[in-house]
Amino acid sequence: MFYDLYCELCKAKGITPTRAATEMGLSKSTPTAWKKKGITPQAAQLQKIADYFHVSVDYLCGNEEKPISEDAELNEYLEMLRTRPEIKMMFQLAKGATKEDVEKAVRVIEAMFGKDTKGD
Repeated sequence: MFYDLYCELCKAKGITPTRAATEMGLSKSTPTAWKKKGITPQAAQLQKIADYFHVSVDYLCGNEEKPISEDAELNEYLEMLRTRPEIKMMFQLAKGATKEDVEKAVRVIEAMFGKDTKGD
């Protein structure tokens, strides 16, 4: 049942089902409706939920056994993209960048912070 999986994802994230719903822009009563009616959300809501929890829609529908990523570092970056508009803006600007463009940008950022990440 969708609601049970939703609750598992909320528990893993350390938040209540109601809080997760409001953070996604859904009504506070939406999870209760899923539980009482035993329904699965429509496609648009499923995608929003999948994005929020960093899982696939197929996983939410019970068609996959595991979430997309169990990589902690990747999940940390995904969370930064979701919660920090300035990081998201930087990635949006870099979409069409060449490897050389990215390397130049990294050198600029390293200079700003007095770091050299080449040795990392």
